[in-house]
Amino acid sequence: MQAFDSLSPVPDILSTLQTILASSQVILSADLNTPYSKFPNTDHSTIELKDRSISALITERQQQLDATFHQISALETVMDRLKNLQTQLVEKTDKITQSMNLHKGLLSALWRLPNEVLPLIFVHCLPTHHHMWPTSRLAPMLLTKICRRWREVATNMPKLWCRLHLQEAEGRDWQRIAFCYNSWLERSRGFQLSLSLKSFQGRLTNIQSLLQPYINQISSLSILVFRQVPELMMTDLLALEELAVTISYLDAIPAIAPSISRQRLSLRSLRLRGMVFNLHYLSYLDSVWAHLTNVEIAIDQPNAVIHLLRLCPNLSSFMIHAVFMHTGIQDVEPFTHTKLQSLHIDNSNSGLTNNLSRLFDALSLPKLRIFEARYIRTWPHEELKAFLVRSNCPLMSLDIGYGVTTTDEQRAEYVAIIPSLEVIVDPMSRDHFI
Repeated sequence: MQAFDSLSPVPDILSTLQTILASSQVILSADLNTPYSKFPNTDHSTIELKDRSISALITERQQQLDATFHQISALETVMDRLKNLQTQLVEKTDKITQSMNLHKGLLSALWRLPNEVLPLIFVHCLPTHHHMWPTSRLAPMLLTKICRRWREVATNMPKLWCRLHLQEAEGRDWQRIAFCYNSWLERSRGFQLSLSLKSFQGRLTNIQSLLQPYINQISSLSILVFRQVPELMMTDLLALEELAVTISYLDAIPAIAPSISRQRLSLRSLRLRGMVFNLHYLSYLDSVWAHLTNVEIAIDQPNAVIHLLRLCPNLSSFMIHAVFMHTGIQDVEPFTHTKLQSLHIDNSNSGLTNNLSRLFDALSLPKLRIFEARYIRTWPHEELKAFLVRSNCPLMSLDIGYGVTTTDEQRAEYVAIIPSLEVIVDPMSRDHFI
């Protein structure tokens, strides 16, 4: 029988298969009936006289059996080769399709775009979320995998590499991740950086060491830590304008205050999450408040809100998480803030609405343009109307969001006070407290 390997041409395989089929046809057509087939095998009287002819038949059957086994083996070999050939053809189909698509793409105007146009497109390929993971499945790293020209354009665009999420790790994991982080940051080429740092253990030692060469580029920083309060960052971040800190830890405020205070000269936006501030805790950051234009904070009393507004004369945007406590009725002195333009209030302790009403009664915001409310069980309608009249503000948008219920009549009264007002209502807000 003809021998061949997996690279044998198709004609050789077909020739061998034809030979096997012809030989197999001879075997399949052989007549296995003999004069002795009808005798029971227990009747030895007749068989003993003709034992020689029976021996010849047995020998013939053995030869037929050997030939059959040989053909089965040969046929299995051919079938294996055919299966291997099928696999090669399938793989070749994929390569042909890939090649065809590649050459079709060369006809696209995209490949003829000048290098000056590609950066304008690449900027719009970036993920919409604020910080980015270094993954090859998303831009900007994905853009470096398309072709050599795209890689050169993408790696020479510092704006693509200015946002990054970093997570603390240890040992070999950190060595591998640190290489990716550093390669990413090197491509920023001195541009301002917006970074997000995350640590499950409360330590940021490795990240701090990695970021040391880029310390004066960091303009925006978000820190999320668990379990314990870390030493937040280096002594000075001279370019830092925006800082967000999330720490779920009771004694976090005294621990983080020194690090935040060191950034007071450049810092303009401060978001503090996971911590609840009272009048005492606000004092830890007395040197910071006067410079801020944007604040997000959780506060436990209306008078602490007013006090913070006094400390922030340049504030234009204020997000209050009102965690008002049962500490008795406290006087809230009237106060007018002349620069605040955007106010967001959510009342985490939804049952304590009297304190929220007293806050509206005391506050005047003559420059307010945007007001958002979330999670307020009992809406202080009358107090809000009085607040709008007293403030005489150019309010453009009243966003009544999730967890706030108002009536059509109430919203109409707001528009009557400020005819140009747009009232936005979350369609799910009515069902939140049912």
